[in-house]
This record gives sequence, structure tokens and C-alpha cells, in this order.
Amino acid sequence: MRRALSLDSSPALSVPLRFFLNAPIFLMLAAGLLAWAGPDALASRWTPVALALTHLMTLGVLTSVMTGALMQILPVATGVRVAGTPTSAVVVHALLTGGTLTLSCAFMVGASVLYAVALALLAAAFMSLLTACAIGFWRHRAAARKGSGDVLGASRLALVALLVTIALGLSLASAQAFGVPLPIVTLTNLHAMWGLGGWVGLLTIGMAYQLIPMFIVTEPYPRAFAYGLAPVVFALLALGSFSSAMVPTLGALVLMAFTAFAIVTLRLLWTRKRPAPDATTSFWRTAMLCVTGCGPLWAVHVVTGNPACAITLGVLLLFGVAWSLVNGMLYKIVPFLLWYHAQRSLTGTAMRFAPKVKDMIPERAASRQFQAHLAALALLLAASLRPMAFARVGALAAGVSAAWLALNMLGAIQIYVRATRKASSIPIGTS
Repeated sequence: MRRALSLDSSPALSVPLRFFLNAPIFLMLAAGLLAWAGPDALASRWTPVALALTHLMTLGVLTSVMTGALMQILPVATGVRVAGTPTSAVVVHALLTGGTLTLSCAFMVGASVLYAVALALLAAAFMSLLTACAIGFWRHRAAARKGSGDVLGASRLALVALLVTIALGLSLASAQAFGVPLPIVTLTNLHAMWGLGGWVGLLTIGMAYQLIPMFIVTEPYPRAFAYGLAPVVFALLALGSFSSAMVPTLGALVLMAFTAFAIVTLRLLWTRKRPAPDATTSFWRTAMLCVTGCGPLWAVHVVTGNPACAITLGVLLLFGVAWSLVNGMLYKIVPFLLWYHAQRSLTGTAMRFAPKVKDMIPERAASRQFQAHLAALALLLAASLRPMAFARVGALAAGVSAAWLALNMLGAIQIYVRATRKASSIPIGTS
């Protein structure tokens, strides 16, 4: 299942980078909000602050990075170009960023007009993204048929899951904005299930099939596993949507499927061809270990109904699993993209200014930020159980970790800019 990459099909650097830079910024906003609200934010998953925090993470952090990764990896790995990629990136990024901020403010203030504005902005963002992707799939259907079925199949299902998530989210926003009577709890649970398990989970699986062997230098995922896992997860999510009575059972099966993915990934990481430790491998191992803890915690929550379990599970899923994966892969994707675009822009004697990939973000800086991330994860998990003691210190630790990542990314961008500026200062024809 080795696959050739078409790096010449990469979009402009600004396309994925604008989405990637959203991640640490929105995480710092979430940390600041938690520090301001304190223990009350973690009293229940239904508090206004908890809802605002959740959507800062899911939309501002995770969806931003997933969208950037989708626009970058689809053409490179499958030959499918998102229609009007540069324009689509600007439009989707602006609408998604504005919609996320507006929705978070709506949760905090409770104003119907803010829900209506957020609904319009986010609906426009996701419809623009889905339309551009659909046109891309149609235009490049011949390339898609020749492309990598595991990456492409999981990406398609993730986009369908995103459509379902959007429909559920817009229904909930409509209920808040216009007073539409709806079963809020049921729809919220389905919205979370499709958003995390479908959109984020399936796209993470699809991206991992490409990124783990490529960047961490492991063996490919087993072929049957890679082609079969995403459809199984999608089918379980669909069944759960039509039978609320089966949600606990199907939820357990979905977690089992993701646990299987975690075990296979851990095995690949353990047998990787570069045994020297690096930050990305540490982030992914942390995430996969957190996945294995979600199943037992889900079972405890279903049996006991303890609201603290729901908060702990949310922290484990959003920060321990999803954010760990995103944080780790940013340390591979961002330096590689900066290096690649620097190489493309430099010719002749200017090539001596081209930085190396490993110099973009030094391993020591990434590893230290991983340690800060681990501390933040431990403190946030403690805060979910003892909010009075750990809520604000956990928020501070998460903010420090996010700021550290932002500084590391900005440092890499500065290296890229300096290299291209030096190269542009060389007179044409200089040898």
C-alpha cells in the first residue's frame, strides 16, 4: 500500500497555513476563557462556558486544522483538487473563524441574534467547503479512481459526516435563535457523535493512512484494515442515529473500532524505522493511549450517569486524543511545507539559502512543548474531577502549551521568510 505523492499538486503555502495558525490561537482563547470562568465552567457539559469551550476546540482548533489538511493532502495523495482552492481557502477560513467566535459569544451572552449570525456564517463556511470538495471530486473523478482508496474513502465519509454534523448543529442553532421546539439533548448527543466520531475521527483516520508512514516512517497500515475501518465506523454512527435505544451499545462499538485503530497505530509506532524518539511520535502515542482509556470511561459514564465522567471524557477526547494528534502532526506538516515551498522558490545559487526540514522547528523545542502539553493534559483531567483545585491552573498550563506551539510555528515561518528574502536579494546571473 505504498503510494506515490504528487507534490507538484500542492496548493499555495497560504492555503493550509492560514488554517493551521488558527489552532494555537483558538486554544489560547479557550484557555483564557477557562481561566476567567474558573471551576464553574466544568460543573456540567451544559454550562454556557463549557459549550463555548467545546466549540472553540471543535471548530476553531480541530475543524480549522482538518480543513487545511484536507485542502493540502487531497491533491497530493489522491489527485483531487478542491475547486478554486486559493479563493475557497480565504472564504472558508474567514467564515469559519468569524462563525466560531460569534457562536462562542452567543453561548456566553445567550442573545438570539448572535445565534442567528453564527448560524449564517458557519452554514456559509461549511457549504462553501463541501461544494468546493464536491466539485473537485467530480472534476477529478478519473484521478480519484486511480488514487489511494483508503485515504480517499475515509475523506469522503468524513465529509458526509461533516454534512450530518452541520445539519444537526444548524438545527440546534435555529432552536436557540428562533425558538424552534426540538429535542435538544438528543440532537446535541448526535451532533457530538457525528462531529467527533465522524468528521474529526474519520478524517483523522484517513490522514493517518498517509501521514504516519510518510512522516514517522512506519510500515503502511494493513490493507484490509485501512479499507474497512472507516466504513464500519460510519455504519455504526448511522445506526446510532436511527435508534436512540441502541446508542450506548453502538457508542461502545464505535469506541472499540477507534481502539483497534489505536492499537494498530501504536504497533506501527513501536516498530517504526527511525527508533530515535521525536515529538510527533510522542504526541501520537499519547493520543492513542488516551483512545484506549475512552472505552472504559464511556462504560462508567453509561452505567453510573455521573456528570463528572462526561466532563472527563470530553477532556480526554478533545484535548488528550484530538488535540494531541493535531499538535503532533503540525510539527511534521508545517516544517515540511515550508521547506518544500522554499525549495520551489529558490533556484541556482540561491539554493544555498534553503533551510533544512529539521532546522525549521528544532526537535528540542518541539519536545519541550510536548512536556508542557502533557502537564496541561494531566491538570485538565484533574480539573474535570476537582474543578476548584485545578481548573485555573489547568487553563494556564494549556495556554502556555498553546503559546509555545505558536512561537515554534512562527519561528519556522521566520526561517522560511528569511531564506526567501536572502535569495531574492541575489542579483540575477550571480554565480
